[in-house]
Amino acid sequence: MQKIRNIVFYIFMLMLALQSYDLSAKNRFPKPEFESGHTQPKTITPSPRTLILEYLDVMVLLVSISLISWLILKKRSRKGVFLTGIFSILYFGFYREGCICSIGSIQNVVLALFNTQYKIPLTALLFFIIPVLYTLFFGRTFCAGICPLGAIQDIIAVKPIPVKIWLEKVLGIIPFIYLAFAILYAATASDFIICRYDPFVGFYRFDASFMMFVIGGLLLLIGIFIARPYCRYLCPYGALLNIVSRFSFIHMKITPAECINCKLCENSCPYSAINIPATHREKEKTSVMVKRYIMLSLILPVLVVAGGFITSNFHENLAMVNHKVKLASEILHNSNYGIKGKEAIEITAFKSSGQTVTQLNTEAAAIIAEFKTASWFTGAFIGLVIGLTLIGLSVFKYHVDYTPNKASCLSCARCMDYCPVLPEKKL
Repeated sequence: MQKIRNIVFYIFMLMLALQSYDLSAKNRFPKPEFESGHTQPKTITPSPRTLILEYLDVMVLLVSISLISWLILKKRSRKGVFLTGIFSILYFGFYREGCICSIGSIQNVVLALFNTQYKIPLTALLFFIIPVLYTLFFGRTFCAGICPLGAIQDIIAVKPIPVKIWLEKVLGIIPFIYLAFAILYAATASDFIICRYDPFVGFYRFDASFMMFVIGGLLLLIGIFIARPYCRYLCPYGALLNIVSRFSFIHMKITPAECINCKLCENSCPYSAINIPATHREKEKTSVMVKRYIMLSLILPVLVVAGGFITSNFHENLAMVNHKVKLASEILHNSNYGIKGKEAIEITAFKSSGQTVTQLNTEAAAIIAEFKTASWFTGAFIGLVIGLTLIGLSVFKYHVDYTPNKASCLSCARCMDYCPVLPEKKL
């Protein structure tokens, strides 16, 4: 216990030292002072850091994700995962104020792919790639305790209750929908919705809006009983890792040796991520089975086309998130952003820019055209996810032992504490 206290103390002192170094670097580049009386608005994101501190964040990510992967796969230590989660909350959460963030880095990568004028910071690219690579090799160890959004939910899941499998599957579609729209808005350089609607970053920065404070508070309250609601039913990066983890080369196992089917781990997982042994079911007629598979093979392309068609019909509404499209609409309809008796700052800035309304409308029309194409692919992807989920619910899967579901397992190591099987001794 004394060793743990010493470690926490040294971590705290290191954070103070880094913070003072960061502040001294910022003072070398003071904010400009305006003679007009203009005051600098309060920023809603952390101030830029020096390059050495940015690379320090990458090193901390690399070391911590390597450590937690070792703790899960080799040491099989739930306590180690828990303590690593505490460190993640302190460092990536409160000290780094939730930024830089692997979850939000999806948008940086997408914007860099679709916009040649945007140069993605190397640190943002590494924060995106490193967890993906570790997931491909070792499963979702990043989700276990490195992600500060997941870690804060993990430590409050004190009385988790199970969710029905069919409901888990249906709610599991939402992160993929969120991911699709996040890609849509990032690709069109319209908005970073993942960062805008991050439910916990406001807590880490102590500056959450009332609405986001309520949403984040509700998620934490729900998280006491429904473990990790954001990770399971909202997180877009989790949706991406869900796909990658299916192909992981090495994944955590509930038992270190042969499973004895003692059933002690059956209720240990609060995420419904354990495959329960199922070796047989009531035999069905061959004709019924064939008809079901034919129906499933036909419904998938129908859902893809229908999803693309329906979503593309709302492309103008979706494009309203883009500030240029919204500005053109406000000027066209004289709505002035809903402000009465005072000109909106966006319209004032446009008038002083020297750009004509015709030029603005031309740019807005081009953006709307982009949305028409992009929204079709967005809807098609959503239709594909829904179709594959229906197929997954319809196809019977055989399992001999209790095993983690590679896609949904968050590698939290809770189930390991319940397994009575000892590791095999090597001769």
